[in-house]
Amino acid sequence: MRLGMFTACLPSWDLESIAAKAAGLGFETLELAVWPTLAGRTFQAAHLPVSTLSQEDADRTRDVLDRFGLGISSLGYYGNNLHPEADVRADVANHLRHVIDAAAKLGVPLVGTFIGRDCQLSVPDNRRLAEKVMPPLVEYGHDRGVQLMIENCPMEGWHPDGYPGNIAYSPELWAWMIEKLGVRLNWDPSHLVWMGIDPVETISAFAPYIVHTQAKDVQIFPGARNRYGVYGTTEKDGNPWRTGWWRYRVPGRGDVDWPAVIDALYDHGYDGAVSVEHEDPVWGGSPDRVWDGLRIAHQTLRPLIVAPQAQPDNQPA
Repeated sequence: MRLGMFTACLPSWDLESIAAKAAGLGFETLELAVWPTLAGRTFQAAHLPVSTLSQEDADRTRDVLDRFGLGISSLGYYGNNLHPEADVRADVANHLRHVIDAAAKLGVPLVGTFIGRDCQLSVPDNRRLAEKVMPPLVEYGHDRGVQLMIENCPMEGWHPDGYPGNIAYSPELWAWMIEKLGVRLNWDPSHLVWMGIDPVETISAFAPYIVHTQAKDVQIFPGARNRYGVYGTTEKDGNPWRTGWWRYRVPGRGDVDWPAVIDALYDHGYDGAVSVEHEDPVWGGSPDRVWDGLRIAHQTLRPLIVAPQAQPDNQPA
């Protein structure tokens, strides 16, 4: 396993600056956020211009990361591939193909996305829609040596009432999407904890299909859950993501049992990246605070993950 970080938490920073700081903290890989570069969109990170990336650009990017001793664990673009508006859905698919092309040029075998949801339709109807929309994108990736993987985030803020807006939130749906769509899992335990699912049990059941791991924590407030229920407060105050009874935290500041999670990953042979996804409101608000949060995450996870050992010059690798 290698300990890394997802660059989405630093949308205002350029990739080289992130790489320098991440390497200094001891991270080994970067999961690159590659949303479209759109005027006025400051909350989504675009750390590579994937729509125009040439092979020369890709080689220069590799040279920068090599200089800091960093690998690329995946490229991440988490759009709604089942968006109810046809033109938006087409734009999402088009950008996802650009991401796949960029990954192929970089020699990165994984691209992360969401299935998404048309919130006007039931989950069964969305499954049928996904079986039409997703396989051509998966095949596009396979033709270029790139595997599409789906994060198990419910994306409740995409639904007007806070219900799942990404139909990849439960093991029942993972089994379906692996079999019917040909995707794999970018596994994140934080979403499972607040839904009442034991993360460790899902590792044993789905280990062969977990190809990437996002390390995010979640803090539960049981008293507030007793008031609002599992679906969260109906008073969103302009924030569709507000639930009122839980919030995401950096690893070590929430309720995920990280020693048990990492041990289970080792037990089942996982050898991919563990990539910190920073969405912690306590350690947000400025780049300095974000980096402090990443430092806390690193201090939590580093003792649990065996660091690669450098080989002496006279010893075989």
